[in-house]
Amino acid sequence: MTKKFQKKEESFLCDKCKTFIKGDGYTDHCYNCLWSKHVDNNPGDRASSCKGMMEPEGVEKRGERFIIYYRCTLCGFRHKVKSAKEDNILEIIKMSKRKIDYGKKRKN
Repeated sequence: MTKKFQKKEESFLCDKCKTFIKGDGYTDHCYNCLWSKHVDNNPGDRASSCKGMMEPEGVEKRGERFIIYYRCTLCGFRHKVKSAKEDNILEIIKMSKRKIDYGKKRKN
């Protein structure tokens, strides 16, 4: 049985805003613009062949953390992640004004 989460300590240059992000093993999105890349089927496995950009579609607050909802701009894959303490709070505030339509597929 394959593990659902695999820790990968990787740094990267954000494809969207070109910010350098130092990975800590749990890093899966840019702290500056909050965009991500569709590289995983399960967190950390790097098994997705898509490699499309993951657009942050919205957020919801759960306790003291935010949950960021993503949609791949290439294939439509959707997932959600917990926010990181380093995340740009101004971007989170902007996204909090968007209505989350997580159940329906949007056309690219």
